[in-house]
Amino acid sequence: MSVIGTIDSVKWLTVYELIMCIINLFVLTVYAVPIKKYYRWFDFLPGAGVLAALASVLSGDMTLLALIIESLTLLVFLCTIRRLLKPQAWTAPKKKALRIVRSVICVCGAAPIVFALANAGVLRYNPVSDFSGMGYSQAFVAMNERLSREYPFGEWKKIDWNERRSKYEPIFKRAEKDKNSDLYYKTLREYLFSLRDGHIKIVNDNVYDGNPVFKKEVGGGFGLSTVQLDNGKVLVSLVLENSPAAKSGMKPGAEIVAWDGKTGREAFGQTTWSENNVATDEVKRLNQGRFMARAPIGKEVQVEFRNWGESEPIRTKLSAYDDQFETLKKTKPKLTQADLDASPIEGKILGNGYGYVQIKHFLPNSNGTAPKKSLADLLKMFQDKHVKSLIIDLRNNPGGDDQLAADLAGFFVKETKHYEYVSYYNRYTGEFELNRNEVVRVKPAKPYFDGTVAILINSRTGSSGEGMPLVLKGLPNVKIVGFTSTAGSFGLLSSPIEIKMPEGYVIRFPDGRSLNQNKKVQGDADQTGVGGAAPDIKIPLNEETFKESVIDGQDVELKYAIDAMEK
Repeated sequence: MSVIGTIDSVKWLTVYELIMCIINLFVLTVYAVPIKKYYRWFDFLPGAGVLAALASVLSGDMTLLALIIESLTLLVFLCTIRRLLKPQAWTAPKKKALRIVRSVICVCGAAPIVFALANAGVLRYNPVSDFSGMGYSQAFVAMNERLSREYPFGEWKKIDWNERRSKYEPIFKRAEKDKNSDLYYKTLREYLFSLRDGHIKIVNDNVYDGNPVFKKEVGGGFGLSTVQLDNGKVLVSLVLENSPAAKSGMKPGAEIVAWDGKTGREAFGQTTWSENNVATDEVKRLNQGRFMARAPIGKEVQVEFRNWGESEPIRTKLSAYDDQFETLKKTKPKLTQADLDASPIEGKILGNGYGYVQIKHFLPNSNGTAPKKSLADLLKMFQDKHVKSLIIDLRNNPGGDDQLAADLAGFFVKETKHYEYVSYYNRYTGEFELNRNEVVRVKPAKPYFDGTVAILINSRTGSSGEGMPLVLKGLPNVKIVGFTSTAGSFGLLSSPIEIKMPEGYVIRFPDGRSLNQNKKVQGDADQTGVGGAAPDIKIPLNEETFKESVIDGQDVELKYAIDAMEK
């Protein structure tokens, strides 16, 4: 936070918030340094502030920023109402002590305004767009129009908003004309997915619980899940016990030669369903492997597969059954309540003498030791035991707080490093502007770890989880290790864009973009599906690593990290 940044934050205030701030500051200043001449109009200023507060509430602004300013406005009004009701000549307290006390109170009264201004960018009002009462096509056009102005990555991803409208508006019109809510939902999902941003979400759409379209389209499983190797082969990575796949003789490692009239590669490449938006091609392929063997309940498919190590293919027919989405749940790690309640940081010394730290998320933990202290204690223990190399495991880390990610990265830098500038859309100028009070830096922290560091990542390392590998990448003692880059969704949701659509869907979009030291977008995938923190040591996904990982149950990424530090 800086004085210039705080003054610059005025640009994030609404008109009503600005009026209240000016009135309150003027009134408090006059009371702190009493004027000698009395002006009757001055007594009406706090009342005018209350009118501005009322107008602010009626406009729908219920942000914390507005509530702070509105509360101060009401307090000033209540403290000065006597002068409004009983006008009298201005007189300062006769006793010097009382004058000092009043001045101090007035100065303290200005503190909420300073706080509000300092945090105005993060807490700013970003009104919800309610298009729920419109027709399908009209609501879509209105949403597309707002996003064309305010979506943070439209230019970065080179999105042609007119092309999107031309493509999807006729489909929405057809769904509206036919009263086809299923077509509307699927088209809405396809449009959102086309923006390629993992932070875009239909917030009230629990696909596993009560979504009839999702259940109808992919509610059936065959008891298996797949992955695609770098050479294009599609192999089975999971077989559920007593499932149709298991009963057919299919085992983990089996190659899918043919699936439902297509080759395994064709079936894999034509899979489009996913629970959530995906940003990169790597995340897309992960989800294609999970959804390729999903279908409507009761659907029968002809399958040809060849088990690992066998030469003769097996041809069979599989029928999709209601598995309660078990294959999807088993192939998508999720933080449990126990994970959230416990410290996000765990560590130990491996058998080979290397230090190992797992960071599950970057959410501040209020129930136990602060994450920064937890990591500091582990690093001190490693140093006391003369550990010279460290593995930081960020796999499946969904993110959290950027400042915490920057603070933890501080143990691995010798000098201050840039983490991010933040840019938001300014509703008054119609441009994206820097929030000068939201500059995150990585500052050196003790104990400094000067040994070699390997950071494990995967395609589920997302949001703030991508911050540490992004900021530490390139340091001479740090190597990023993984099969894939991180998720490529590094945008901010300080005051998200929220849009209410027909059929009750509420959609949330990121509102801010993270910028590197050159003030260019960092972390988020571009229009080609490439983004995130790329590994320095990219592990090939071939028959050998697949066997080690899936069939033999080894931690291949950990093995590669250890090998990298021993070279």
